[in-house]
Amino acid sequence: MSTPIKAKAALISVFSKEGLEPLIRKFNDLGITLYSTGGTQKFIKDLGVPVVPVEDVTSYPSILGGRVKTLHPKIFGGILNRQDNDGDVAEMKEYNIPQLDIVIVDLYPFEKTVASGASEQDIVEKIDIGGISLIRAAAKNFKDVLVIVDSGDSKEALLGLDRSDGPELAFRLQLARKAFAHTAEYDTTIAHTFESIVVSGTDCRREQS
Repeated sequence: MSTPIKAKAALISVFSKEGLEPLIRKFNDLGITLYSTGGTQKFIKDLGVPVVPVEDVTSYPSILGGRVKTLHPKIFGGILNRQDNDGDVAEMKEYNIPQLDIVIVDLYPFEKTVASGASEQDIVEKIDIGGISLIRAAAKNFKDVLVIVDSGDSKEALLGLDRSDGPELAFRLQLARKAFAHTAEYDTTIAHTFESIVVSGTDCRREQS
């Protein structure tokens, strides 16, 4: 049976920085180690808060024009490990995988990109892969991980972090349900958009009725 968790590390990688600063500062006050990528990493650093680049963990830089940043066993192992499983605990130590107790991720603005009249290539590039994988992994392991996909949940998350034993299981489950609903809606939007891609590939924008 899972018990409340006391967070020691967080992975943060977001497109929108709205509402992020209070969380960052709270994490820093609580001594939570922050891991991040790209623009989010710079945002945290500019606040004067220590942050560990994800590439320091993976030993790989962001590659393929940013298409691959967080897709690595050390990142997903840090999220998906079961802290009450002796085998998982042993492998975390063996492979020097950092425990990631909090995952804060949003997704590339696919729908807004489509609505803007962007080119097919620009639209395709706004299909999030790493972010949606991180969200699903964290939501799957809600017994050990807190996942935040909506900045509106930040206030309650902060209250949970103020608890001596961290956010409770019921709250983690609530955020996991929201995370899966979010990824489902995102994928549905992509699927509907792809219905209108013509065979020649000249345009993947949906016709407006």
